[in-house]
Amino acid sequence: MNAGLVALLAFAISFAAALAGLRLRDRLPEHHLDGESRDTVKLVMGLVATMAALVLGLLISVTQTAYRTQSDELAALAANIVALDRVLLHYGVEAAPLRAMLRRGVAEDALHVVEPIKAAGRHPGEALQPFHAALWQLQPTQDAQRIGLARAIELTVVITRTRMLVVEQQVSALPWPFLCVLIFWLGMLFLGFGLMTRLNATVVAALLVGALSVGGAIFLIIELDRPYDGLMRISDRPVRAALEALQP
Repeated sequence: MNAGLVALLAFAISFAAALAGLRLRDRLPEHHLDGESRDTVKLVMGLVATMAALVLGLLISVTQTAYRTQSDELAALAANIVALDRVLLHYGVEAAPLRAMLRRGVAEDALHVVEPIKAAGRHPGEALQPFHAALWQLQPTQDAQRIGLARAIELTVVITRTRMLVVEQQVSALPWPFLCVLIFWLGMLFLGFGLMTRLNATVVAALLVGALSVGGAIFLIIELDRPYDGLMRISDRPVRAALEALQP
């Protein structure tokens, strides 16, 4: 879903509907614009405006919360990778090869955490499979090593789960029918705005600003709904910082 195109479409429909309302006002018979008719149109416009405003506000709030949650998940993924490396460091020299495998796996896989891995035909976490296999083959000889191995396995499970969540959340949760209905509401609302006033430069400028505003709101909603793509994509800086911390 291209956020720019959808936002442009919402702007175009809203502004075109407003202009259509301005033109329609001059063509309608007078009795269609008498006091009672205007009051009814205003009531309907108020209802549609309330629904559209609630939906827009709700969508912005929900997508912003989801965006922040996924950003925090990426930071937690990076922190757990560093924690796993430190656990292996304290395990002893036996874990030195595993630390090297972890660095290679992070460089090959985790740095591409914000890319559409499914589209590329790669399984998430595939580069870390050799590390996982080697971790289960460690043979601790001391109590401290047994505790360290248990902690390393726990962190590995957490990293794998978070990694899978990051991949699965790359799919948009914003349904097309929902968005189409919202744009329809906005078009009908601006049509009513045009019907309630006469054509002049000030009115056209106000309607233009309003249409740009709703288009911008929809742009923000779609951008926040796809945090690993687009202009507002989540930065992979935490994972890069984790990779630097893994250097021996």
